[in-house]
Amino acid sequence: MSKRIVVLDYGSGNLRSAERALERAGADVTVTDDLTAAAEAEGLVVPGVGAFAACMAGIEALGAGPVIAERVAAGRPVLGICVGMQVLFEHGDEHGVVTKGLGLLPGGVTKLPAERLPHMGWNTVQAPADSVLFAGLPADSRFYFVHSYGVNDVAGLAATGAKVTTAHHGTDFVAAVERGPLSAAQFHPEKSADTGAVLLHNWLASL
Repeated sequence: MSKRIVVLDYGSGNLRSAERALERAGADVTVTDDLTAAAEAEGLVVPGVGAFAACMAGIEALGAGPVIAERVAAGRPVLGICVGMQVLFEHGDEHGVVTKGLGLLPGGVTKLPAERLPHMGWNTVQAPADSVLFAGLPADSRFYFVHSYGVNDVAGLAATGAKVTTAHHGTDFVAAVERGPLSAAQFHPEKSADTGAVLLHNWLASL
């Protein structure tokens, strides 16, 4: 039986590539801005590309914030991708402008302290041994990143009991996080070929 997944359409994100990747991983996928469907799906995917502030504005215009928060509170799975991961945190600081996030994870999103930005292309990650998302993937698996901002306070997030996967570009940053029903990836699993497909399959299997 295919898992019923909603990819939330709030005006930001490469919705079709996420839809196709999830379908290839075996899901029954609907791309919609319907909040009732988002609340009732077996899994909700929150995508996002571009600026933190623009993504938050889209989520707020749709009124999707409370739906995402209520899902997490009720133990119903949510997967954030790229800026869709970043908005789950308390705030984003871009160009000196601080924008409030959804506050479902502690910490903020800031510019990566790296000489070369954006961090664009394939990179390896370090996942905890008990990770569900990265189960069965070899340690040298590579994922596709495109971002200039990230969550640099790895220790602070790990201290909350979250399973934190890191990558390195200028500094160690949060590449993925798993805490209860909430999962998120800074990289694009839908653009990460076979490794991304395994990760999406692992997430679907956990629902």
